[in-house]
Amino acid sequence: MKRKIIQQLKLWKDNPARKPLILLGARQVGKTWVMKHFGQTEFENVAYINCDVEPLAKELFAADYNIPRILLALQAITGTKIEAGKTLIVFDELQEVERGLHSLKYFQENAPEYYVMAAGSLLGITLGKGQSFPVGKVNVMHLYPMDFEEFLMAAGETDLCDLLRQPDWEILKILSLKYVDLLRQYYYVGGMPEVVDCFFQHQNLQEVRDKQTEILDAYRRDISKHTTPTESIRIGQVLQSLPSQLAKENKKFIYNVLKKGARATEYELAIQWLMDAGLVHKVSRIKELQMPVKFYEDLGAFKLFLLDCGLLGCMTEAPASQMLVGDNVFKEFKGAFTEQFVLQQLVAQGFSPYYWSSDKTPAEIDFVVQTEHRVIPVEVKAEENVRARSMSEYIKNHPDYQLKGLRVSMMGYQDQEWMENIPLFAITKFFG
Repeated sequence: MKRKIIQQLKLWKDNPARKPLILLGARQVGKTWVMKHFGQTEFENVAYINCDVEPLAKELFAADYNIPRILLALQAITGTKIEAGKTLIVFDELQEVERGLHSLKYFQENAPEYYVMAAGSLLGITLGKGQSFPVGKVNVMHLYPMDFEEFLMAAGETDLCDLLRQPDWEILKILSLKYVDLLRQYYYVGGMPEVVDCFFQHQNLQEVRDKQTEILDAYRRDISKHTTPTESIRIGQVLQSLPSQLAKENKKFIYNVLKKGARATEYELAIQWLMDAGLVHKVSRIKELQMPVKFYEDLGAFKLFLLDCGLLGCMTEAPASQMLVGDNVFKEFKGAFTEQFVLQQLVAQGFSPYYWSSDKTPAEIDFVVQTEHRVIPVEVKAEENVRARSMSEYIKNHPDYQLKGLRVSMMGYQDQEWMENIPLFAITKFFG
């Protein structure tokens, strides 16, 4: 299994100004595997400690932040000789140890010669609750479910993955049927590494759904364990509402879907908890497509997407026949799976997408992303009618913004004056 983040970690390792690294991401996106694999391939050894299952971990930082003492204790617990520059120190599930997060500050200040990584499935929740964060003393990276390119590599289709990085649209057109077939599989399987591995090892669709169900059950247990009973119910309501929220023509999050008379003030903490846990992505509305887009954010309107299209399919109990045969999966449920797919790829590329909608008409642009140099409106067209009317009208009515849009659809590559069309399976190529 290959993960793109390994290349970023190599850059971190080689950076003389590096700091202890915090790896954030939801449960089951592959954080532990990434840290261990990186340590095994790039260092002489790895001193790994899981703070959730190792009882002695709670004593590591109880007395003080004396780094030599902590290193000796780590050696004793892990049975690994720790040497500066040769050993990768990994604190997994660090949120389970009081004062553990703050210890990273002292590694940075007093022992910068050591390579230190930390992660935790609920580390984002810990930070959200305001636990002392070593501001300016750590580097942070995010790990998400496998994107479509990583899925292709897991499938053994390295050549197809390499072709996505080349500018030859004619070759991609010739191979489009193969890409689309793999895209259907990705919609069903998703990008959770354990599920992907299960699929390619056994090719058993029921096993895939069973694995996805286990992951969703683990999320629900986390919710029950780490929140109050009242908050747990609200978080569960938000999570369970996502399929019906995304199956609407207008995918704006509606509180009344949760229960009649529901108010934002009741559920804003529940939504924030899901965001901090990495389980959902919030896509806020913007009022104008100008840089910086954050200036034009409408905080009262947003869409909420799940972290993974495979888990979304599991929640909806979408049958394999509907998702893997024909093109139904691309356009059913008002294109919910396709918008989820596009969102997932954009997030994996490091973007924080927005969307635009008119105050006066039903016009809407599915996603808006900001690069270093420009704002890009993105229309997602899964059905036969690929006319991007809302995007076309907006660009025509705002010539001074100098916008050029992107349409992702089942059609091949086209380049028009006001927009480019690329096939769905190649969206990472456009932003890569």
